[in-house]
Amino acid sequence: MVNEPSTFYLAAPQHIRRPLEKPRDIISEMDFHLAQINIGRLVAPIDDPRIADFVAQLGPINALADSAPGFVWRLQTESGNATDVAFNEDPSVMVNMSVWESIEALRSFTYSSRHIEVFRDRARWFQKMDKPYYCLWWVPAGHLPTVDEGRERLYHFQEHGATPHAFWFNRQFPAPTEEQVCA
Repeated sequence: MVNEPSTFYLAAPQHIRRPLEKPRDIISEMDFHLAQINIGRLVAPIDDPRIADFVAQLGPINALADSAPGFVWRLQTESGNATDVAFNEDPSVMVNMSVWESIEALRSFTYSSRHIEVFRDRARWFQKMDKPYYCLWWVPAGHLPTVDEGRERLYHFQEHGATPHAFWFNRQFPAPTEEQVCA
């Protein structure tokens, strides 16, 4: 496992691709996108036959995300997924991160696409977690969150519940305003 990929591969529709290093010229034009992280502790090692159905669906589900309306980016390495990216010192914890244009776009992909079938079967491959294993937060358009950033947001959500810093679909917070960014 690797702690952070040295290169992040941008998986995004052609119409969304743009230079990610370019700073915004005017803060009032700053757009925000929605970042998400979710983790899961596998019931067996990734190469175990009990996990094979999950692994077999990674490619098709990732391709579905890549082509979904409002999709911007997802964490992946040269393998095309994030199964070899470490969330923490536990190699059985898988991490998934992505960025979307809006809450609505992520919600539609999560709950109204074929993704929901895999989501419903997660108990076959992942242990039940004692704490929330997911959260959302706003990022400036063009910003690609790191695993460290996602981990910090998730731990904040686990400790404090929904706040503007980290939240979930059932208690959303709007994207920051110009005044909040400048403060």
